[in-house]
Parts: sequence; structure tokens; C-alpha cells
Amino acid sequence: MTKLAKKEADELDEFLHSHPRAHFLQSPEWAKVKSEWEHEMIIVRDKNNKISGTMSILLRKIPVINRYIMYAPRGFVGDAHDKDTISEFTRKAKEISKKYKAFIFRLDPDILNSDQEFRSIIKELGYKTKKNIRDTNQVIQPKWISRIDLRGKNEEDLLKSFKEKTRYNVRLAMRKGVTVREGAREDLPAFHDIMKVTEARDDFYVRPLWYFEKIWDEMYPRHLRLLIAEYEGTPISAVLPVIYGNKVWYLYGGSTNVHRNLMPNYLLQFEMMKLALENKCDFYDFRGVSGLKSESHQQHGIYKFKSGFNGDIMELIDEMYIVYNPLVNTLFNIAEFLYKQFGRVKNSFKRKKFRSSSDYSNNSEKSE
Repeated sequence: MTKLAKKEADELDEFLHSHPRAHFLQSPEWAKVKSEWEHEMIIVRDKNNKISGTMSILLRKIPVINRYIMYAPRGFVGDAHDKDTISEFTRKAKEISKKYKAFIFRLDPDILNSDQEFRSIIKELGYKTKKNIRDTNQVIQPKWISRIDLRGKNEEDLLKSFKEKTRYNVRLAMRKGVTVREGAREDLPAFHDIMKVTEARDDFYVRPLWYFEKIWDEMYPRHLRLLIAEYEGTPISAVLPVIYGNKVWYLYGGSTNVHRNLMPNYLLQFEMMKLALENKCDFYDFRGVSGLKSESHQQHGIYKFKSGFNGDIMELIDEMYIVYNPLVNTLFNIAEFLYKQFGRVKNSFKRKKFRSSSDYSNNSEKSE
């Protein structure tokens, strides 16, 4: 973990929380969550010695090949068109690669795919972008996101902006007696149980309880909340939103298999948006929207659910990378491909086993 003097750490904190491109994945707090990775923080200063940009880089040693991979989640914080700062990021990243004997540097900035000026800068600096991305398994962070602009809006404005069916579902949850309370650390096991139910129903991987406890310990109370929807005193849905800079992000969420007709997931989304308003944030971020182009996509229901809130659907730039050691990178790509193929076969077997069990639910609605 990069060690900073208190004065510089305070300056970094102020920069990260005030910059319009702030992202929690680029924060020192998130680097602590990912403590199984090595961490380096790049700080670039302008001619007046003020911070002009920062980049949080995670590094992990790959077994067998015994070399490090470098990854900057959501890229960097700074002006996307400041060529001098981005060039300095690139130079310092190369220095770090030599220190750790890293073979590749990956990043996936929170920058629109249509930003041609940024594309021109990174091309000149030697970055390449990942091509022919066909599914979410080929990227680390979502390529498509949904984000609601909260500026100048209040709660009533938000409700009115939703699609009619979504607005109806939010009000239905309220009318039917669904309540929302803020949870504490001791509620995390119940939250995790709900996530495990969602995992079985919607076929995705849920991390172990200790991981959510670690997020809590590093980010609560300044940057994290746990919101639990209950019906007659019983938790039926829960979400974990992150507050950082000018945004609130929907980080994790799930629901039980009972009382889904009461639409608690819709109410919790509205509550997270209200949390963003209370914290004077500019945006509410749903994070990834899957199955955008195909109704046959297994997660198209997630896209349909989120799109009901009428956020702006944004395509972010493809994952960028610089290869420092082509031979090692080729070996890694082969190993990664074989590992993912094995994972697909394994998951397919698990799905078949699940569908043949007596507990299988035929409810095809996928809200979370």
C-alpha cells in the first residue's frame, strides 16, 4: 500500500472528493478493500505544484509465470483531455512495471466511448484498446452503465422522471407496507443470506461474507450504507450503496424469493437516489446494464429493471492496455482462456443441477 505523509494524504483526499470525475474504485479506501493486491498511487502535479491527476493501481502476482499484472480500476481521476498529465501517468506506470516486473498494464476509464479527443491522446501514448467484446466475461468493469443526473431535481422530480410502470411499483411498495431501514455491521450476515438467495435464483457469483465485512470496515460510515427493505419486520431485500465525491453507486443488492410482488427492489433504488440527494451528489450510478442489445441475453431483465428509472445509458471506452512483456502476456492469455472455458463448463453443470432440483423457481423476473 502506498504510504503518504499526512499533509499529502489530506490533499489527495480533498482532490478526490472534489473532482467531477471522482470514482470510488480509484480511492485509497478501495485499495484497502483489495489488500490482497499490492497498491501504488500515482500523483501528478501541475506547474503550481497542485494535484492535476491521480491514478490508483492494483498489482497482483500471477502464479506459475511469477509476474505481476497492473490494473487501474476505472482508470484515473483528472481531466480526460489533459495530455501532459496522462502522459505522466503513463511514464510513472512504466516505472512501476519495472519495479514489480509487471507484464501488462490494464485500465478501464470512466470515459465515454465517443470521446475522440481522449482516444487520440491514448493512441499517441501507445495504449491499445480491447476489440470485439462480445459479453461481460471479457471485461473487468461494465462497458455499459446507467446514470441518473440529479442536478436541480428533488424527490418528486425523480418520481415523475421514472417510466410509468416503475413509478407505479415504487408507490406500490410504499402502499403495501414495505419499509426501509439503515442497517448496521451486525446486519451483514442477513444481507449476505439475501445475496446467496439471489445468487441461486439469478445465476451469478456472490463473494463470501468476509469480503462484505471488509468493505464495511474500510468504507463505513463515510462512504457506505446498508439499506434493508422489510415487510412485517422481515428483511426481503437489501442493497449496499457507495457514496463518493459527487456520486452514489449501486454496489451490491439482492432480494429473497418471498414478497417479490411487493416490489421492494424498486423502493430501494428510489431510497438510494434519495440518499444521493441528501448528500448533495450530482449523479446516481446504477453501474452495469447487461443484455443491452439482446432480449435473449440471460441478464436482459436487469437492463429492463434499471432502464425503468430512465437513467442515461452510456457506453464507456473499451478496456485499454500497454504490454510490457509480449511473451509473458501471450502465455497469460492462453492460460486465462483455458481457465474461463473450464469455468463455463463448471457453471453450466451447476445450472443444470440447480434446475433439476425441487427448489427451482419458475419466476423469470430478474430485478437485481
